[in-house]
Amino acid sequence: MPRSARRRDDGQVTIEFLGMMPTIIVTLVVLWQLVLVGYTFTLAGNAADEAVRAGTAAEPGERDAACRAAGLDKLSDAWRAGAEVGCTTGGGYVTSDVKLEVPVLFPGTVSVPLPVKGHAGAVEEAK
Repeated sequence: MPRSARRRDDGQVTIEFLGMMPTIIVTLVVLWQLVLVGYTFTLAGNAADEAVRAGTAAEPGERDAACRAAGLDKLSDAWRAGAEVGCTTGGGYVTSDVKLEVPVLFPGTVSVPLPVKGHAGAVEEAK
């Protein structure tokens, strides 16, 4: 290829890369948001497990407080702020329900209006 033909293509890769930058950035933002959603599901499930574990070991009158405290214990401040933890008992079975909000892009900021729920259950310990 003659030298003059190559000179006309100088900078073409830079222009193409700059044209693709919005697509690359949007893709990375969407992937990061999906990671936050997945992590919130993991946190909700773990919080429900911790809550029900503490609930089964607590006295019946102290069950709600122990359940709530254990469910919130390992959550960071960003997820703890809007978290709802509750335990119910019936027929010798303790269940825990946890509801967490999914942050938008950065934990501790605005949340997605669709909450993530975690549920766990265990048999009540004999006293």
